[in-house]
Amino acid sequence: MPDHTAATRLGLVVARLRLVQSFLWRIEARLKGVELKGKVRFQGRPIISVAKGGRLVIGDDVSIASSVRANPLGLAQPSVLRAMTSGAALVLETGVALSGTVICAGSSIQIGEGTILGAGAMVLDNDFHQPGHGWTWETENAKNAAPIRIGRGVFVGARAIILKGVTIGDRAIIGAGAVVTKDVPDRHLAVGNPARNSALKEH
Repeated sequence: MPDHTAATRLGLVVARLRLVQSFLWRIEARLKGVELKGKVRFQGRPIISVAKGGRLVIGDDVSIASSVRANPLGLAQPSVLRAMTSGAALVLETGVALSGTVICAGSSIQIGEGTILGAGAMVLDNDFHQPGHGWTWETENAKNAAPIRIGRGVFVGARAIILKGVTIGDRAIIGAGAVVTKDVPDRHLAVGNPARNSALKEH
């Protein structure tokens, strides 16, 4: 069997074209006010917004996947990165990897070095709305926000949701589909809805 089929060769050409596009998405990110601290790889075009007075910082060697074929699971949507309010801060440290991940900061979200967030995961530090007059709802991203901190070397499984006020310790694992409403200590596994913690076994 040949080392490279026609389809494989075509895939390599497309991958090289994506590298060119990555350069364009880096330019767009800078124009939107993103602070790029080193080499960032964009696979597909993410959705990015930075409110006036907000900060979005992307560290060195960060990978942000937004195209359907950029992840073995296939991505249903691009990655979404938003610093939603004046004073909001969203920080991705060195080596963070995202795949179709939604991260919306009304206050503060910090994701530590080497952490991976799986396909369709969400990190949300605010409720987006609060009750208004009568039966209406008002958009509110700051007053009901609470900071999120995710440590180093954390793995967040596909479709997991991390909600406001949560701290996740270093080397923790968040199971696929988990809804995390409480802190997860270092080297613990959190699974379920709501997520429950258990210590990881040492290797």
